[in-house]
Amino acid sequence: MTVPLLRALLAGVLVGALYAALRVRSPAPPPLALIGLLGMLLGQAALGAL
Repeated sequence: MTVPLLRALLAGVLVGALYAALRVRSPAPPPLALIGLLGMLLGQAALGAL
């Protein structure tokens, strides 16, 4: 389970760095985006526990 989580984290960091380099505005305010990411992570963990 750790490897997919690390791959997802790495992909997120790379996309975030690309957005920052291109100065692309995020479609959601940062706090709202982080809450959404936390929800996805909790959902994945809940499904993995089943």
